[in-house]
Amino acid sequence: MKGKEPVVRVGIMSASEIEVKFLGDKNEFELKDVTIGINFHWERKENQRFRGELEILRNEDGTATAVNAIPMEEYLKSVISSEMSATSSMELLKAHSVISRSWLLAQIDRKRRYNGKDDPKAEDRSETEEKIVRWYDRDDHDKFDVCADDHCQRYQGVTRMTSKTVEEAVEATRGEVLMMDNEICDARFSKCCGGVMEVFQNCWEPKDHGYLRPLRDDEHPKENVPDLTVESSAKDWIESEEASFCNTKDRALLEQVLNHYDREDISFYRWEETFLPGELDNLVKERSGIDFGEILEITPVRRGPSGRIYLLKISGTKKTVLVGKELEIRKWFSKSHLKSSAFIVEKTPEGGWIMKGAGWGHGVGLCQIGAAVMASKGYGYKEILSHYFPGSTLEKIY
Repeated sequence: MKGKEPVVRVGIMSASEIEVKFLGDKNEFELKDVTIGINFHWERKENQRFRGELEILRNEDGTATAVNAIPMEEYLKSVISSEMSATSSMELLKAHSVISRSWLLAQIDRKRRYNGKDDPKAEDRSETEEKIVRWYDRDDHDKFDVCADDHCQRYQGVTRMTSKTVEEAVEATRGEVLMMDNEICDARFSKCCGGVMEVFQNCWEPKDHGYLRPLRDDEHPKENVPDLTVESSAKDWIESEEASFCNTKDRALLEQVLNHYDREDISFYRWEETFLPGELDNLVKERSGIDFGEILEITPVRRGPSGRIYLLKISGTKKTVLVGKELEIRKWFSKSHLKSSAFIVEKTPEGGWIMKGAGWGHGVGLCQIGAAVMASKGYGYKEILSHYFPGSTLEKIY
């Protein structure tokens, strides 16, 4: 039996003071100085407008949190326009509507099932002086269903004006979700997989999802998949420019897919970072809180099937530490977040470091750049979903 459309409670911002302006004639309200892109290189503040109900919650530390309650389908119209450009192709927007809806409903269902009991959130994490393994997921929120920033899904109200195409894409897929084994799929997505998709358990809890597989992002996903868990293969792959759906620098296409702050750097598929002598030592010390002294070696210990490192050894003159998973590694090697943990690194003769990498984000599930290219080539949204979530089925639940 089909259910009713759920109402989503979205945490917009927390601050010591929250300034709200109600726009009565439009049934909207505006929040001042909402921070977007928290801890990323595009972090900034915006005034944002929202529809639906507003709730102000008091926190124990004296701050307040603004929560917006809004019907699921209206929420999705903003998410799709916030995650990508509202001028994207119809089939891409349909695909993203389905995965955004699926992901959020899967999180709500997961929270309801565990209800704080026997939750495996702490599994596969450890913190000692020699080993730090952390992973972050969206179940950190207990006062609302989902936050409004990149930690969950970008939701920026009606600030990102939805186009008629976005509205049509959401309505055309109304209530549709991906399913497997009678459960809604935890449908993840990232900017660019870098050519091969990563598996869930290398980024989050140690759970295998049958619909999140290590496949190539091309027309023959199951063929010629390189073993990127092997260091030599990963090096060859990262230094190559093999054809993949997400291997594109087509600015016209990217402008249809990405908001302006995501186009400030279009090095998605392959990228390179250079560190001067001493620069990486200071950066890692600042970001990790650990004084390694002079970093002597950076050694991948475990790589996933996309080439992403999820356990890394850093050896310095003062200390040696193992660090994981992929997001924690990315945090230590950048002022915000390194594009990806699928990288190789070498020391220069002068004592600096050169880092070469592949992809942007965790690489699990749908690759936004790859999906955009697929849509431009004439693939329908169901074909796009089948490519990135093999074995799943599309079902309408309300």
